[in-house]
Amino acid sequence: MMTTASLAPTDASVAAAALFHGLSDPSRVSILRHLLLGEHNVRELTDHLGLAQSTVSGHLACLRGCGLVTSRTVGRSSRFSVTDPTLVNALFAATEDVLAVTGEAVVLCPSSGPGATP
Repeated sequence: MMTTASLAPTDASVAAAALFHGLSDPSRVSILRHLLLGEHNVRELTDHLGLAQSTVSGHLACLRGCGLVTSRTVGRSSRFSVTDPTLVNALFAATEDVLAVTGEAVVLCPSSGPGATP
């Protein structure tokens, strides 16, 4: 019989959940995919994605906090890039593999699909 303590999340589970939360917004995924094409500043990302500057900045802060994006200062602006493109490409490839197996189940999921309420 399992004890309650053995059901507690491990540090790895907590970290994985935080990573997945960081990727839980479609705009953050779009930003990450666009940054795989190369380094961009906030203005370039807002133009490409059609999002407000404050929205893009907030999403970039989240992605930086997750360690997926890094920045460097150039003059008075910051240039953003993917920290490890090989790893992020592998993450997207694994996501596509999972979605190929689950089909529409993820999209239709009442808890996490597009129609889910937070």
